[in-house]
This record gives sequence, structure tokens and C-alpha cells, in this order.
Amino acid sequence: MISTIAQIALREWKRILTRPDHCLVLLVLPPLLFFFYAYIYNKEQAEDLPIAIWDEDHSPVSRQIAFMLEQTSSIHIAAQAGSQQEMEQLMQQQKIIGAVHFPKGMETDIKSRHPVHVSIYSNAASLVPGKLVYKDASTVLITAGAGVNLQKMMKTGMPEGKAMSLIMPVKLTVYPLYNPAYNYQHYLVPGLITVTLQMMIIMVAVLLINMEWKEGTMEALCALAGNSAGAIVTGKTIAHLTVSWVNYVLITGIIFPYFGLSHPGTGPQLFLLFNLLALACIGIGLMISVLAADVMLALDTGLFYTSPAFVFSGFTFPRWGMPWYDQYYANLMPYTPFLDAFFKLYFMEIPLKYAMPEITRLLLFIGFTFFVAVFFLQIKMNKSVKHAAVTP
Repeated sequence: MISTIAQIALREWKRILTRPDHCLVLLVLPPLLFFFYAYIYNKEQAEDLPIAIWDEDHSPVSRQIAFMLEQTSSIHIAAQAGSQQEMEQLMQQQKIIGAVHFPKGMETDIKSRHPVHVSIYSNAASLVPGKLVYKDASTVLITAGAGVNLQKMMKTGMPEGKAMSLIMPVKLTVYPLYNPAYNYQHYLVPGLITVTLQMMIIMVAVLLINMEWKEGTMEALCALAGNSAGAIVTGKTIAHLTVSWVNYVLITGIIFPYFGLSHPGTGPQLFLLFNLLALACIGIGLMISVLAADVMLALDTGLFYTSPAFVFSGFTFPRWGMPWYDQYYANLMPYTPFLDAFFKLYFMEIPLKYAMPEITRLLLFIGFTFFVAVFFLQIKMNKSVKHAAVTP
């Protein structure tokens, strides 16, 4: 049996290397797409986002705050606006991503400890840049306002410590974890690479069985396997799993180190998780390929199944915020538990035992899909043998 499985795996490897569609999707496109994704976010962070200043105060305080805004990493003052209409026009023309309005009499009100209403405008259509502008602008404004009052109190002879405790009785310290620099490349590229790899594996796997029937090679394959569906599925799986190892080496051995995305010490855990994802994808593809004899139907099913994986996985929007039926659909894809485990092992760098619930779900995917694929393939093969026996 081992010799038979090895022959089937070798036969499948030859098919992968000699069939342009298989070779292109599994070996040629992955390195091109992976490097392309990494280079898109090579700047890593959104910096020097253009904003406008609408200054009606024209005071030393407003000029000092504008200077402090310019010193932040995410803000660059690109324009001066004289009215709200002008500010909105600049934003509509996409010349700025946000704006800050200093009202008339701001310095006087701050020094008199009267309420001051400084407005921050951000383009929420660009969600992340808009939040970065708001975060840095609000930090600067709070700091600047406290600084003015601090200087005023200290001029009266009050000690700095006491003055600070009156101005800011609560000291807030923020610790951004796992991606403290808001690095686009560090956060998005691993997700884009893995979801693309899932799609490629499934889109090829949906052709593994039905193409044999369509091209008339199934009879020879059955003879090689001794009419064992398990041997066929195992041999093809081994071939495609080893192909996925080529891409794993590409990702973890070349792309991650080159772009500084590696997390030392996570290699063995990621390799295990990667193999479980690959096996789950191969199992889904084989199941579809066995159940859908029509090749185009199988491809459409695979495309429909894999396309929304990135959206429904919770990578860009939390699943708990989705409608229940979207959450249910997300749980029908192996990428969802893979991503949850990937966050734990790759970003948080915590022990493997904390990812066991997700690993168990991936094992259930693998067990169910391979069982269905082998069961129904054996039925089809037995029918084919009976039909050949009664055909003169």
C-alpha cells in the first residue's frame, strides 16, 4: 500500500509540473503575489497625512499647537483654511485627510479655564488614516491645553507636582500590544498571504478528481490504486501537501526575513498550523471535486466558498460584530480557526496549548472532508467497475 501511495503521489507531482494551470497557480503565482503584497505596504506606516489648519485665534498658543501637530509622525500641515466651506472643499478635492479648527479667543479661554471647543475633522471614508489623525491631534490638544494651565499655575508659585495633579488628576498610560507601531506591513501582509494561499490550494484541489474522469485517466488511476479510493486521496494529498511546503519555505524563509516580519521561536508552531490549513483546504477541494462531476461547477463552488474568507474571518472586522448568519458562515471556513490560532501563535507568541480549540476545529474540518471524499469516491469507483464488467 505504501508503494502504491508513493506512486500516486509521484504521478500527481508530475501532473502538477506538467499541467500549466496547476503549475501556474501552485508554484508560479504564489511568489509573485506574496512579494507584491509585501511591497504594497513596504512603507509600513501611514505617515505625514495631509491636514489643514483653520485658525481663527491667531495667537501664540494656536501657533504652538500647530507646531506640535507638525511634529507628530502621522500629521503634516499641508494647507491653511479660512472657513469651514474651504476646509470641506480641500477634503473633497482629496488634498487633505483631515483638519483642525482653533476657535476665536481660544488662548484667552484656556488661560481663564473656560471650556474651549477645538474641532477635529477627519475623513472617515479612509478609516485607519482618519483614526490616526484623530489620535495624534487629540493627544496634542490635550497636552497643549494642560501645558498652558501648568505654566499659569507655576507663575503663581505653585509647585509643578501640585499643579500637574490639579490639571491632570488621572494619569493615563496606553500600551498598544502586538502591533504598537500600527505597522501595515507587519499586520496585513501575513493575513493576505495566507488567505491567498488558501484560495489557491482549494481552487486546484477542486479539480483533482473530476478532471481525471473528464480526461479519461481515472481508469488507469484506479488500476494503479488497486481500486482503493483511500490510496488515491492519500497519494494526491501528499503531493499537494509537499507543494504547500515549498510555499511555506518561501513565506517563512524568504519573505518574512526579508521584510522583517519573522517572529523568532514561532517556526515549529506555524509549520504545524500551516499544515493543518493546507490539509483542510485540500480536503475541502477533494470533497467538492468528488461530489461535483462538472468541472465548471466545481470551480464556481470553490470560488464562491473561498472569496469571502478574508472578510468573514474577522481579520478586518470582528466577527462578534457581524450578524449571526455571517458568523455561522465564517465558521464553515477553515481560514477562520486558522486565523484565530495564527493571531495567538504569531502575533501574541503564546504557547501552542492556547490554540488547541482552533486546532481541534481544523482537525474536524480535515476529518469530515476527507471522509466524505473517500466515501463517495469509492462509491463512484465501484459503480464504474460494475459498469465496465457488464459492458460487452
